[in-house]
Amino acid sequence: MDGYPAPAGHETADSQAGAKEIPSPDLEAQKAIFSHACQALHNAAARLDEFCDKLFVEHREEIAGLSVEIARKVLVQKVEEGDYEIESVIKESLKNAPSRHNVVVHLNPEDYAQCRQALQPGQDGQDSAFAGVTFVPDPNIGRAECLLETPKGIIQSLIDENLERISQALTKVS
Repeated sequence: MDGYPAPAGHETADSQAGAKEIPSPDLEAQKAIFSHACQALHNAAARLDEFCDKLFVEHREEIAGLSVEIARKVLVQKVEEGDYEIESVIKESLKNAPSRHNVVVHLNPEDYAQCRQALQPGQDGQDSAFAGVTFVPDPNIGRAECLLETPKGIIQSLIDENLERISQALTKVS
């Protein structure tokens, strides 16, 4: 309680040189009340932290589900507006392919037309990342999605499956 003014009638070392400070009963009572209030505040903060942690753990799945649903709605809107680059989706899927030779990429017919136009032979924009890759239209594939057939298996890049993996990862975070 240093630095606080002493109550009236209370003498300190400053007022009496060499004399010891004798705490008054009022000052001791104030210290006890202050100490008790600090301890109560500390306990309340600890209980609030425990409650928040418990609340988050109990609702982790709901939070993850809501996050994924928000992402789904944003993606659906972007796809409906055509606000995506199919070439980027294909490149990302090709990263998972064991090789680029004898790969067949199935695309939604709209994406196929856009991709075919972008990859016309002789155009400056032709990307060597697609060398050895055959593109085919497939009405069973959604827009902004693709399916790769490789000699070693099939790789799918489907929005719902990617969102499901994200959801599982979010619910596993502790």
